[in-house]
Amino acid sequence: MPTPPQPGSPEQELQYHTYVGHVIPWYIRLMWLVFWIFAIGYAVSFFLPALQSELLTPP
Repeated sequence: MPTPPQPGSPEQELQYHTYVGHVIPWYIRLMWLVFWIFAIGYAVSFFLPALQSELLTPP
């Protein structure tokens, strides 16, 4: 028969800790999705063409 946990033991301390993360709300996920779509679109539209022109004709 197992003995009950002693006061202050790791087993007793563990019963009050629930390491469960919070669920990210849908609107935060939507904000991240819009951000990444904008960031990739910006990189493709402006950054890559400018990078190519700088590499082909350096200052």
